[in-house]
Amino acid sequence: MALPSHVKYVVIGAGIHGLSSAWHLAQTLRRQGRGGGRDVLVIDKTAIGAGASGIACGVIRNNYFQPAMRRLMAHSVSVWEQDPKGFSYHPVGYMQISPEAMHADVATIAQQQKEIGYPSVFIEGEKDAMTYMKGIFEDWQAKGVTSVLHEKKGGYANNLASLYGLAGKAEAEDVRILTGVAVTGFEKDGSGAVTRVVTDRGTIECDMVIVGAGPWVRQIWAMLELPSEITIKGRDGTMHNAPMWTFWSLQEGTLGVDPSLQRTNDGKMAPVIHVDTDAPLYSDVDGSLITDQMWGLYYKPDFNFGGIQGGAMPLKVKAEPDQVKIDPYGPKSPDFVVGDDFAHMWCSALAFCQKRFEGKMPAYKKEPSGGIGSFTADSFPVFDRFCENVYVIADSNHGYKMIGVGKLVAEDICGNPSDILEPFRFSRFAQGKLHPTSNSPFPWS
Repeated sequence: MALPSHVKYVVIGAGIHGLSSAWHLAQTLRRQGRGGGRDVLVIDKTAIGAGASGIACGVIRNNYFQPAMRRLMAHSVSVWEQDPKGFSYHPVGYMQISPEAMHADVATIAQQQKEIGYPSVFIEGEKDAMTYMKGIFEDWQAKGVTSVLHEKKGGYANNLASLYGLAGKAEAEDVRILTGVAVTGFEKDGSGAVTRVVTDRGTIECDMVIVGAGPWVRQIWAMLELPSEITIKGRDGTMHNAPMWTFWSLQEGTLGVDPSLQRTNDGKMAPVIHVDTDAPLYSDVDGSLITDQMWGLYYKPDFNFGGIQGGAMPLKVKAEPDQVKIDPYGPKSPDFVVGDDFAHMWCSALAFCQKRFEGKMPAYKKEPSGGIGSFTADSFPVFDRFCENVYVIADSNHGYKMIGVGKLVAEDICGNPSDILEPFRFSRFAQGKLHPTSNSPFPWS
């Protein structure tokens, strides 16, 4: 397919946000009698799902301490539920299993899930939590747990299958998807609005740009001449400067066992498990102490990955932002093979939780996994317009599960903004309207 000289809407990125935005924008334009998919072009420098979306673990959950994130995720879960088969979505549920230090936070989540009608069960107290977990997994043995929040919705999706499902829906609406097209810059008019997207295959004149570039958002941000450092109003009213983007190395992997090993007592495929605890973690190999600080992991059975797949807390990238190498990002890149320390910790953590995983570390699959996540200044998403006609979707590594953001963005662009997006506007930094933070060891919670 040749690069068009002009199109109304250019979408940058063929991952979860770019494809969802293109599909929903085409539908909205057609419904409003303002054109349709032929007005929408998706470009990607590599291929569909070649970046973060293509190697995401695929967990879909509502579990967030921040009310705005819960509403956003509930909306996205409803989009996943529209076509489970087409999105390769497995609605097995999700469990947040927590220590006393997080009890109050999780209780708040449970109460607000109830208020928004999101179905979940909340179990409190160490004894009752253990009884509940053993009712699901007879070999459950995790210590330091005083609450269990069991979300009945959510689960996980197979990443590449869901992306090709989205691409098919977009193309059925006449959206064009061009891969192997890298953005190299932008041309603007006197008011600062983008008039052309410059690529390594030519220039595209356009009316609007939608950026869904995942961890490459900083590069596009710089091309748009937006600030690398911003001013933030703290909760105490003081102003301070902070980098707009920080980077974390995501620690994920797969235990190469039959995924059917992780079944519930009644023979069903297990929900996604997320455990945080302040109980000491000891090696399942030699009994040595791995950590006596709060730690966490998540895991699920996944036939797509061929085993038990999941991860643990990310590691902050210490390099300066312009030194962060995030460009070969993909499932075949040797740059994203997590180290032996992660494998040791994660496999020991699996054994900490369930007896069936004891002695299984030799089955750990040493293959590329994880990646680099690009986080905003407060670690939460930004969805907003810049340069008058550029809509930036900066997911701050919350991305893959948020399939519904594309629908909200499409409606926003077409004149029907949703209040679900308002807490994620860029202006929140200067206004001090920051999202609350929890006691979880994960920066995105």
